[in-house]
Amino acid sequence: MRFERDFPVVCVGGSAGGLDAYTRLLQHLPVDMGVAIVIVNHLRTVATMLHQILPRFTQMPVELITEKLQIQPNRVFIIPEQRDLHVLDGEFRLKPISKPRGWPDVITVFLRSLTEHWDGKLIAVIVSGYDGDGAAALCGIREAGGTTIAQRLDTARQPDMPESAIASGCIDFILSPEDIAQQIVRIAHLEGDAV
Repeated sequence: MRFERDFPVVCVGGSAGGLDAYTRLLQHLPVDMGVAIVIVNHLRTVATMLHQILPRFTQMPVELITEKLQIQPNRVFIIPEQRDLHVLDGEFRLKPISKPRGWPDVITVFLRSLTEHWDGKLIAVIVSGYDGDGAAALCGIREAGGTTIAQRLDTARQPDMPESAIASGCIDFILSPEDIAQQIVRIAHLEGDAV
């Protein structure tokens, strides 16, 4: 059975202060725009609570990712702690975290997997967080025809991560969470028109 795998995937990467950005973003996204939202949050040791918190801010189903979970549009997916996230055959694949010490690079790992194994449009969003995870993969997203967005620094609780993303030289838009939502809607509509 072959699944449709040509809808956009939005990777939202963040860590410290990310919850504020995730909630503001989700509150402004329609439930039926035909994209999958994947929240890749840095958590090394504590269990994530995002799949319990975020349903208050969106009507889309919010799921904690499990091995071989099928990627579907109009859903929000959350990376579990202590895992690297990959994509293969339209499904999520989980592996033990490849960088257990220091700052994790789970966002970079996932974005690189998307560029290799996803047919649909890619949108990479880097929001509030420490360090610079994700920045190293942004030029690859762009080369694959994707769109890259960084949270506007004055709207981020912790600007290090979006600042690193901007410094990569491969960011298309620098926006507040609310405006990021509008941009995602715009890209999703363009994608829908092209089909």
